[in-house]
Amino acid sequence: LARPAGVTRVVLIHIGYYGVDNSYMVDMIRQYEGVFSGVAIIDQNDEPRAKMMELGRQGVRGFRISPPGKNPSDWLNSESTATMWGCGADEGLAMCLLLNPEALPLVDRMCQKYPGTPVVIDHLARIGLRDTRQKDIDNLCKLARHKQVTVKASAFYALGEKKPPYLDLAPLMRQVLDCFGPERVMWATDCPFQAMNGHTYKDSLQLISERLDFLTEGDREWILRKSAEKIF
Repeated sequence: LARPAGVTRVVLIHIGYYGVDNSYMVDMIRQYEGVFSGVAIIDQNDEPRAKMMELGRQGVRGFRISPPGKNPSDWLNSESTATMWGCGADEGLAMCLLLNPEALPLVDRMCQKYPGTPVVIDHLARIGLRDTRQKDIDNLCKLARHKQVTVKASAFYALGEKKPPYLDLAPLMRQVLDCFGPERVMWATDCPFQAMNGHTYKDSLQLISERLDFLTEGDREWILRKSAEKIF
C-alpha cells in the first residue's frame, strides 16, 4: 500500500492483537533495517522501565497507551505512570495516546506534570468520530502550549463525513495547524482500516499532499515526513 503511493518508511503501531507481545513488529524492524520504526504496547505494571529500555534498543520509539475511563486520577498519580512517563523523558520515547476528546483535559494535566515527556495524540483525538464540537477542538488546541505534544492527523475514514476526499475536515485541520504549527503535526493512515470499505491509502495521503490548498510545500514536508522523523 505504501510504496505505490511514494511512502518508503513506516511507523508500525502494535494495536494489541498479540497482547503485549511485540515480537512480530520488532522482527520486521530488524529484518527491514531503516524502513520501519515502532510503537509498542507493554504492561505498565510489569517492570515498565526495563521493558521500555529493551524495546527502545530494538527500534521502538513510542508506547501506545489509553487514559482510564473511570478513575483518571489513578492514571495521573500512579507509580507505573510515573515510571513510564519518566522513562519517556529520559530516553526520548513517546507516549502515544489513543483517546476520545473527553480525555483531553486529563492529558493537559499529565503534560503539566511530565513536561519532558514526548507525547503524540493519535487520530486528532478522534474529534469528529461522532460529532464535532468546538469545545473538543479548543481542548485539543490547548495542548499546543506544551511543546512536547505532537498531533497525529490520521484515521480520516472515521472522522467527519467519513468519505473521501475528506475536505470537510479542512477547518479542523486548519485550526490544529494554526495552534501547533506543521512541525508538531504528523500525517498517518491508521491502516489497515484506512484501506477498507471504499477508503484508500492514497486518499488519506492526498488530503495532505494535494487537497488542502492552505498548506505550503514546507508545511507538507513537515506533516508528511519531518515531524515523524523527529519523534520516531
